[in-house]
Amino acid sequence: MSEPASRPAAEQAAAPLSGPACGRPAGARAAERPAAPTRAAAARDPWPVRLDRVSVRRGGRAAVDALTLRLDPGGVLALMGPNGAGKSLTLRLLAGLIAPDEGAATWAGRPTPPRGAVGVVFQRPALLRRSTLGNVTHALALAGAPRRARRARAMALLAQAGLTHRADAPARALSGGEQQRLALARALACAPALLLLDEPTANLDPRATAQVEALLREVCAQGVTALVVTHDAGQARRVADEVAFLHNGRLTERTPAREFFARPASPEGRAYLEGRLLL
Repeated sequence: MSEPASRPAAEQAAAPLSGPACGRPAGARAAERPAAPTRAAAARDPWPVRLDRVSVRRGGRAAVDALTLRLDPGGVLALMGPNGAGKSLTLRLLAGLIAPDEGAATWAGRPTPPRGAVGVVFQRPALLRRSTLGNVTHALALAGAPRRARRARAMALLAQAGLTHRADAPARALSGGEQQRLALARALACAPALLLLDEPTANLDPRATAQVEALLREVCAQGVTALVVTHDAGQARRVADEVAFLHNGRLTERTPAREFFARPASPEGRAYLEGRLLL
């Protein structure tokens, strides 16, 4: 990353993600990896994903306030900030799940994301009353995958997530960590270019957190770009290439992760890392 950490937030918002690829989790075999994205998938890439001075109003106030942010392919961006900073709303804007009250959200210059180009994983996965395998084959059906190819593709995704031994188990009987890895596998069924994760390990124990992070690193090594909303500074240190810090709905800085944790460019980021209250 050649740009200095102290550059203004408006300039940082336009910086592309970039960073090192990470290896696959221990025990995963390369032969079990899902097939690489096809040219058809590349044709529906959303880049750049842009939020241009977007605002979202909730309860008479701007929960997201004139926010400008640009995502380009490559790496992991951690979206950090205190409660109420607007992180989850920003993720929903980037996913096209909500529209801004002001400003514009665009994907490759279009007002809606290409179908299947953006995958989303929430803090509490909404799993279907089906088997683990059935949750993924259903997602593949919605994505338009040929019926004859769905089972093999789904099993490859479950293998990547370390869930082949749970393929026939009811999805809702899985542990919290297994459910979150299933949610990741399901989100990958459409071969998205961009993966958005909203506090994906907030309710998990350290072992389950490590498994989800390992899966995320493998996914990014295969060329998927990720944005992770997290309160966990340790997690951001482990997985992120860049950090974007929000406070009161505004972007205060966007900085390479190593520089953010060593020398935050904004007073708000510095106060957050020091454990001081942000009002």
